Amino acid sequence: MSLAFRNVGHSYGSHRVLSGVSLEARPGEILCLLGPSGSGKTTLLRLAAGLEALQEGSIDLGGARLAAPGRDVPPERRSFGMVFQDHALFPHLTVAENIAFGIAGRHRDEIRGIVAERLASVGLAGFEDRYPHTLSGGQQQRVALARALAPSPAAMLLDEPFASVDVTRRRALREEARRALKAAGVVTLVVTHDPVEAMEIADRIAVMEGGRIAQCATPEELYTNPASALVASLFGEAQRFPAVVGRGAAVTAYGAIPTEDFEDGAAVEVIVRPEAVTLEPASGPNDAFKVGDIRFLGRDWLILLSSEAFPALEPLRAKLSDLDGLAVGEMVSLRFDPRGTFIFGV
Repeated sequence: MSLAFRNVGHSYGSHRVLSGVSLEARPGEILCLLGPSGSGKTTLLRLAAGLEALQEGSIDLGGARLAAPGRDVPPERRSFGMVFQDHALFPHLTVAENIAFGIAGRHRDEIRGIVAERLASVGLAGFEDRYPHTLSGGQQQRVALARALAPSPAAMLLDEPFASVDVTRRRALREEARRALKAAGVVTLVVTHDPVEAMEIADRIAVMEGGRIAQCATPEELYTNPASALVASLFGEAQRFPAVVGRGAAVTAYGAIPTEDFEDGAAVEVIVRPEAVTLEPASGPNDAFKVGDIRFLGRDWLILLSSEAFPALEPLRAKLSDLDGLAVGEMVSLRFDPRGTFIFGV
């Protein structure tokens, strides 16, 4: 069963939030909506849930029309499970009672079995008699996920589900959530502003920019072949620098980068990932840059480089697996690996 958006548009008064959004979450797929604040991702989720009336386009679930201008199936009849940032658990109910809330009309033994199965799927077997206030934030969110999955919904909608969870628990929680969602085989739409989160949980990621889909692809495709400067800058701690093309290269304050895609004089934006910066001994005063700082990150070293000619320029970041004697204050030359360097028109 797929969840399909066709040419969806939406405005709040004179403010255009979504324009011509067409997107399909495939059966059993986890699809992330990723983008900066104001890009329209939460509005698209709310339209799917029926919390906003659709103004333009259509939304279908498994081929059945959920929404179109003048037609909106009520939220309670859309067969969606929903998980939000604030958990929204009932404080006066036990974990088991919270999960059983949406399946109250079934036989007692069936309810007990579903509760046990869903708790096991999120790693909380044996927590049936606990109350929400006795759980950590991550445990509460897993209970919320189990509750949403209990009625076997046709689709799941998750809005920033891990934002309120301690950073040390987020990765494990994302892994547990992905396992539970994939095991349930349900189509899932997740809203997040965190690129790392999107890459860890999603089968595909739809990057949103200015109310449109900038690119929708697998994490690997987005990382290696970004379609825009925004997409390229979202992944891999990339930096953005203005440049002008001259003699077949984008000329930046940190050096020239070959390009065959733009004419001389064209204004462009260069996106550079830290691992794409290679350092070599300085070969001359015109291409020498100063090592301003060195930070150990566990697996890699982060090197901050400054330009003597442009001291106000943002430091360039490079990542090295081995310092090989490099020290703060040393002068070096730069080389850019094209596999982590991207050039886009502005």
